[in-house]
Amino acid sequence: MSAVTGLLLAVEGGEAKNPLIPNANELFWGTICFAVFAGFMIKYVLPTAKKALDERTAGIEGKLAQAERDRDEAQQLLAQYREQLAEARTEAGRIRTEAQAQRAQIVEEARGEARTEAGRITEAATAQIASERQQVVTELRREVGGLAVQLASRIVGESLEDEARQRRTVERFLEGLEDAPAGSATDPVAVR
Repeated sequence: MSAVTGLLLAVEGGEAKNPLIPNANELFWGTICFAVFAGFMIKYVLPTAKKALDERTAGIEGKLAQAERDRDEAQQLLAQYREQLAEARTEAGRIRTEAQAQRAQIVEEARGEARTEAGRITEAATAQIASERQQVVTELRREVGGLAVQLASRIVGESLEDEARQRRTVERFLEGLEDAPAGSATDPVAVR
């Protein structure tokens, strides 16, 4: 038996009923309810769902467009940042070079000032040494002169009280000392 024949027999009330085939009354009302449900879904639910999906799609597309704009802006900012970083590095190099040049100049100026100061100190020390040497020579001449006068007075037996005579005697003695070679046994004092 074919399925169509079985369906006709069941509707006519004929032979034994097949449990897989629904009752005609249920089939009729089920079809009507399905049609009403499908009409309700098509009329009210689908437009609302379609509207929600469209809004969501528009929102997602807007967010994608915003994300793309943000990405482009971020790339521009990154390019600007890299450019500024390169400029900062260049500027830092220039400043470092200038600082090294200034340091070299300051060091050279300090050396020049030190040389000048050392020259001034050397000149002052040389002048002081010459002055002190002159004082020592004068003091030595005076002391040696006094000793020479005493010695000459004892040797000659004359009194050398006269200042002019004393001075002449001392000068002759000192000239004799300066002219005589070191370790000489000659007497530098000559009677004049």
